Amino acid sequence: MIDATPNESEAMSVGGQQGGEYLESIAKSDLATLTETEWDRFIDAVVTGYCDHLRERAAQDRKRLDAMTPEVPF
Repeated sequence: MIDATPNESEAMSVGGQQGGEYLESIAKSDLATLTETEWDRFIDAVVTGYCDHLRERAAQDRKRLDAMTPEVPF
C-alpha cells in the first residue's frame, strides 16, 4: 500500500495480529505448510481484522465530525 493513512497502518497491524493469533491457534508458523483450508482461514483472519478495524475507526471519525458540525438554524 502506498502512503497508508494512520488508520490503514493501524488496521494492517490489527489484521496481522489476527492472522498471527490464528497461526498460533493451529500451532503453525510456516505458511508453506498450511493446507488450503488453513490458508483460507488465515487470510480471512487478516482481512477481517483489517476491515473491522477500519470500520471501527470510521465510526469514531464520523462521531467526531458530527459533533463538530453545527446545526443549521432553519
